Amino acid sequence: MSANNSFSYEQLFARNAAEPAPLGMPRRGRYDFAVAYPDPETLPLDELVEGLRQALAEEGRDLAIYHHRQGYPPLREYVANKLARDRDIHVSPDDIILGDGSSQPIHMIVETLVDPGDVLLTEDFVYSGTLNTMRRFRADIRGVPCDEQGMLPDALEAAIRQARAEGKRVKFIYTVPTFQNPQGWTMPLERRQAMVELAQRYDVPILEDDCYVDLRYEGSDVPSLYALDGTGRVMYVASFSKIIAPGMRLGYMTAPRELLQRALAAKSGGAVNTFAAFAVHRFATGQLHSHIEVINDVQRRKRDAMLAALEEHFGDGVTWSRPQGGLYIWVRLPEQADLVSIRDRVLETEDVGYVPGTAFAADGVSGRNYMRLCFGYNTPEEIQEGIARLAAACRREGMLAD
Repeated sequence: MSANNSFSYEQLFARNAAEPAPLGMPRRGRYDFAVAYPDPETLPLDELVEGLRQALAEEGRDLAIYHHRQGYPPLREYVANKLARDRDIHVSPDDIILGDGSSQPIHMIVETLVDPGDVLLTEDFVYSGTLNTMRRFRADIRGVPCDEQGMLPDALEAAIRQARAEGKRVKFIYTVPTFQNPQGWTMPLERRQAMVELAQRYDVPILEDDCYVDLRYEGSDVPSLYALDGTGRVMYVASFSKIIAPGMRLGYMTAPRELLQRALAAKSGGAVNTFAAFAVHRFATGQLHSHIEVINDVQRRKRDAMLAALEEHFGDGVTWSRPQGGLYIWVRLPEQADLVSIRDRVLETEDVGYVPGTAFAADGVSGRNYMRLCFGYNTPEEIQEGIARLAAACRREGMLAD
């Protein structure tokens, strides 16, 4: 064969290789309601730089070595203390693994527990990143119907029993119980207790994704599923992304040690970036609590601006969530609306970005008349303008009545 012939890898891909992903940067709208970015003006840049300067002066020469795969010990100690104080989760720093955001710990858990065809239960619409990881490992993902308080306990039990009747074991239940992504609701205490009771009765673990819990604008905190369990059936992940900066790429997990040891063995890339861990640790230790208060005041105003704009510009037949925190509003248009088909045109003509409901559907196809709107990035004035543009586009495309 001539050395000049073009070579193809097509016949070499592994059977379980991931599906192709597009290369290049996707276009962002000026009115960017598609991705849950925080307010760029609230990023604590000076404080992070000062924390990094202090850490480098004290420990900078440790950058010459590779840290243990669990991650920078002082930051793990901080996380353990934060979990005990805020979530009634009492673990040691050695029970914490730091990861690249929360996505890497979730990936580690799925890789450790899931064989092709294993049943995983999620909310009927849930975080697309986790769904993509589950699909990567060829899981049998089954969405459980939800109301405004989360998974319906009877439906969850029915899904567990259905899997058992098919001779399958549910490997775990995945849930975002607080300010759920994308639906926005928070699971109340009684619903959490019901989920934990079902997990214990049917011997099914729970993966609790608590990434948004600090972003509360009103109402009272609800205990974590982990704290309600006490039997080792709950695995817990969270992140600094939404309370400091997504670009820092720092999150964490805790779980029973027999799982942590296996998950750690599946962790790729060694320890998290120590440079970033230095900065986050020094900043978080003294200033994170007050910073969260500041960003919550900002995000509350943005949430209220988006809710007001939806009320003004979207008419009868459209409903939306009214979250007590987080970064998402979940919008439902009439059944005949197809927000998938018009998304690119809306981005092109109106400079407005959103994500249609199908991206969050456990079955991958439901929710064409739903969209998730994120209110974190734009100013209140831009939110008003962007929602007006979005409503006008939906009417022009026949998705809304005039």
